[in-house]
Amino acid sequence: MYMDAVVIAGIGTVVLMVGFFVGVGVFVARDARHHHDEGRHGR
Repeated sequence: MYMDAVVIAGIGTVVLMVGFFVGVGVFVARDARHHHDEGRHGR
């Protein structure tokens, strides 16, 4: 397969986006577990 700079940049962009969304998901899951006992309004 022919690989030029545009293809490599596109693959890199997709990898970074997936990594970002996985990181956000992990953060949200940990934060939700941490604030589980605070009730609906965070009090």
